[in-house]
This record gives sequence, C-alpha cells and structure tokens, in this order.
Amino acid sequence: MPLHVPPAPAPALRSVLAALGSPTAVREARTPALRSTEGPLTPELPLPLHVLDGITPGGRTPRTRLAGWRFLISDPDHPVAAADTRLTPDGWAFSHFFEGPYIASTQRALRQAEPLATHYQPRLLSIPELYMLTLWLHTDTSADGASGSPAPHDLLVPLAPAPPGICAHRPLRVSELLPVLSLRLATAPLLGQPV
Repeated sequence: MPLHVPPAPAPALRSVLAALGSPTAVREARTPALRSTEGPLTPELPLPLHVLDGITPGGRTPRTRLAGWRFLISDPDHPVAAADTRLTPDGWAFSHFFEGPYIASTQRALRQAEPLATHYQPRLLSIPELYMLTLWLHTDTSADGASGSPAPHDLLVPLAPAPPGICAHRPLRVSELLPVLSLRLATAPLLGQPV
C-alpha cells in the first residue's frame, strides 16, 4: 500500500478512546449510527485535518493550518462515523462525533489512492470558502503530518459532495486545482450582493 498514514498524537487518540468509552458522549452525539451500532467501535485511519486559507487569483501560495485530527470510527464491518480532535491550551482534546457523506467519500478516496504507483501521505484539506473537503495526497511521506503546505505535485481528491463544477473523486495535482479554485472564488457573488 503506497499510503503512509502519519501517526496521530497519542493524546488525540486517547481523547477519542475516552469519548467512545463514555456512554454520555456517545448517547448525546448527533450520530444515530454510533448509538445503534452493536459491537465494539474503534478509531482508525487518523488523518491530519488542514484548512486552506487565502486562495487568491495571481498564484500567491495559500496558507494552510492544522485544525485537528480526524479518526474514522468503525464497527466490526465498516466506518460508521468520524471523530474530530482539536488542540487546546491543555493539549489535544476530543471535539465531536459526526456522520454523513464525507465518511464514505473519505473511505472511497483512500481506496482509490491505494493502487497508485507513487507513495503518498494522506491528509484532509478543508477549503471553507467553497464548503469543500479534499483528500490531500502529500508526496513527502516522511513529513510531519501536522505541518506543511500543498506542493505543486501533490494530489487533491475532492470528496463528495463537491462544489458545482468540481468533479468529486477525480484526483488533480495542486497546480491544476488551485487555479480552478481561484477562479471559482473570484467569480462567486458575495453574500448580500444582488446577483
């Protein structure tokens, strides 16, 4: 398998395990799949979740920042939910459980990446300005998963649901997708402006 999953911080994993072991956290989560699953639930495939800010026309490199670590939560058969952690002044802490289309889409994108000839470090990259989430396949497999910016030859796989005009699950190099994103943001009307 050419995917080199970076290790999550141990406190982030411990916080997710503690939340999974807490009947209150699971019962109060807005994730019916967690409440209805029979059998053990395990956190798997920790992926660093980065946010891409500052996409502008003209080729200036956008900024990325680590927002947290996301774990897929699996029952004995398949992922049923996800758990996010975040960095607090006291260290890594559980944030919340959730479910929805990004769970299956993330799993599909990871399966899609497994047979690729190039070795990659999988990460998630959120583009809030477009309500978009991608699987970021970073070519530097020895990099610290918590830092760095997308390199021109890294691949981005838009997850479903993708914004209109962007094909979900079609891998594109960063150098190909960033200009499309810049154009989309440059032509998008601002909220509150007449169309």
